[in-house]
Amino acid sequence: MILIDTDVLIDVVFDRKPHVDTAVEFLDNIQSRIERGCVAWHTISNLYYVVKPVRGDTVARDFILQLTRNVDVASTETEDIRYAVQLPMRDFEDAMQVAAARACGARAIVTRNLRDYRNSPIPAMSPQQFLTSLN
Repeated sequence: MILIDTDVLIDVVFDRKPHVDTAVEFLDNIQSRIERGCVAWHTISNLYYVVKPVRGDTVARDFILQLTRNVDVASTETEDIRYAVQLPMRDFEDAMQVAAARACGARAIVTRNLRDYRNSPIPAMSPQQFLTSLN
C-alpha cells in the first residue's frame, strides 16, 4: 500500500509541467494495481477546495470520483490525529498524511515534498523513485 500525497494529485489535475507525466505514470501503476494506493481523508477536501476555484465544481467532483475508483481512503480515528500531533514534523498537514499512511498500512508516502517528510517514521519517495523501484 502506498499513500498518495495531495501534491501528486494536483500535478495531474492542473497538468503541471514538468511533473504531470511522472505523476500520471505513477497513478497508472496504481490504477493497474501494481500496488494499491490510498489517500488521506483530508486530501479529498483539500483537493476539492484547490481545484474548484480554478477548474470548477464539476471537474473537481469528477476528478475525486475517478480517483476513488482507483484508490482507497484511509480510515482514520481520533487516535490517529493524536499520533499526528506527537510527530516531530514542522508541517502539521504532512503529519496528518503520515498518520493516514500508518492507518492504511502504507509502506511509503509518494510525494514531491520529500524535504518535509525527513522526520517521518514512514519513508517518503517521489513518484519517479516509486517508478524506478518497480524495475
